[in-house]
Amino acid sequence: MLVAFSVAPSGTGRSDGSVHDAVAAAVRIVRDSGLPHRTTSMFTEIEGEWDEVFDVVRRATEAVMPFGSRVSLVLKADIRPGYTGELDAKIDRLESALGEGAVDEADPA
Repeated sequence: MLVAFSVAPSGTGRSDGSVHDAVAAAVRIVRDSGLPHRTTSMFTEIEGEWDEVFDVVRRATEAVMPFGSRVSLVLKADIRPGYTGELDAKIDRLESALGEGAVDEADPA
């Protein structure tokens, strides 16, 4: 399964509204998990079995809790039994599809 999630505190008391320290605490949990993962500016994606992925999401959420008075968790899951390596394979298939029929801009012929 693939899970994309975003966790952030509110009520931090910071005048600039930044949550980067809290997000760093969550990402450390993900990185230490050993599961395949990718972090972007908006979400962290993680791949694994149901129990192990949701354990990491729970621990990452708990790591954010001390940074504010409440925590927001946004989660999207792609549950596809029998498939692994989809964190990269989905992107590879997309890039392949984008390349099919594409015209090389350097070669107008």
